Amino acid sequence: MSGEHITDNSVETQNMEGELHSLKNSEKKQRVDINVLLNKVRLAQRKEKLESTIFFGLIAAVIVVTGVIVSI
Repeated sequence: MSGEHITDNSVETQNMEGELHSLKNSEKKQRVDINVLLNKVRLAQRKEKLESTIFFGLIAAVIVVTGVIVSI
Protein backbone atom coordinates (compact mmCIF):
# COMPACT_ATOMS: atom_id res chain seq x y z
CA MET A 1 0.00 0.00 0.00
CA SER A 2 1.14 3.55 -0.43
CA GLY A 3 1.65 5.80 2.55
CA GLU A 4 1.90 9.55 2.46
CA HIS A 5 3.75 11.72 4.94
CA ILE A 6 3.53 15.51 4.71
CA THR A 7 6.44 17.52 6.08
CA ASP A 8 7.26 21.23 6.00
CA ASN A 9 7.68 21.88 2.28
CA SER A 10 7.65 18.41 0.82
CA VAL A 11 5.45 15.38 0.38
CA GLU A 12 6.96 11.94 0.88
CA THR A 13 5.15 8.99 -0.64
CA GLN A 14 5.90 5.31 -0.38
CA ASN A 15 4.90 3.07 -3.26
CA MET A 16 4.04 -0.63 -3.35
CA GLU A 17 7.69 -1.70 -3.46
CA GLY A 18 8.48 0.35 -0.36
CA GLU A 19 10.52 2.97 -2.21
CA LEU A 20 10.33 6.44 -0.68
CA HIS A 21 9.75 9.36 -3.05
CA SER A 22 9.90 13.01 -2.05
CA LEU A 23 8.35 15.92 -3.95
CA LYS A 24 8.78 19.56 -3.03
CA ASN A 25 5.68 21.77 -3.16
CA SER A 26 7.21 23.81 -5.98
CA GLU A 27 7.52 20.64 -8.10
CA LYS A 28 3.98 19.55 -7.24
CA LYS A 29 2.23 22.86 -8.00
CA GLN A 30 1.38 23.84 -11.55
CA ARG A 31 0.69 27.35 -12.71
CA VAL A 32 -2.80 28.22 -13.88
CA ASP A 33 -3.13 30.56 -16.84
CA ILE A 34 -5.97 33.00 -16.26
CA ASN A 35 -6.50 33.37 -20.03
CA VAL A 36 -7.21 29.65 -20.37
CA LEU A 37 -9.78 29.83 -17.57
CA LEU A 38 -11.41 32.93 -19.07
CA ASN A 39 -11.63 31.24 -22.48
CA LYS A 40 -13.34 28.22 -20.90
CA VAL A 41 -15.87 30.50 -19.21
CA ARG A 42 -16.49 32.42 -22.43
CA LEU A 43 -17.04 29.21 -24.39
CA ALA A 44 -19.47 27.96 -21.74
CA GLN A 45 -21.38 31.25 -21.86
CA ARG A 46 -21.51 31.14 -25.67
CA LYS A 47 -22.82 27.58 -25.61
CA GLU A 48 -25.45 28.48 -23.00
CA LYS A 49 -26.56 31.50 -25.05
CA LEU A 50 -26.86 29.37 -28.19
CA GLU A 51 -28.92 26.74 -26.34
CA SER A 52 -31.29 29.35 -24.95
CA THR A 53 -31.68 30.98 -28.36
CA ILE A 54 -32.53 27.64 -29.96
CA PHE A 55 -34.98 26.86 -27.15
CA PHE A 56 -36.83 30.18 -27.49
CA GLY A 57 -36.82 29.82 -31.29
CA LEU A 58 -38.51 26.42 -31.01
CA ILE A 59 -41.08 27.80 -28.57
CA ALA A 60 -41.82 30.68 -30.97
CA ALA A 61 -42.16 28.23 -33.87
CA VAL A 62 -44.62 26.11 -31.88
CA ILE A 63 -46.69 29.20 -31.05
CA VAL A 64 -46.74 30.34 -34.70
CA VAL A 65 -47.68 26.88 -36.00
CA THR A 66 -50.41 26.57 -33.36
CA GLY A 67 -51.74 30.00 -34.33
CA VAL A 68 -51.82 29.07 -38.00
CA ILE A 69 -53.62 25.78 -37.26
CA VAL A 70 -56.19 27.48 -35.01
CA SER A 71 -56.87 30.21 -37.58
CA ILE A 72 -57.72 27.71 -40.31
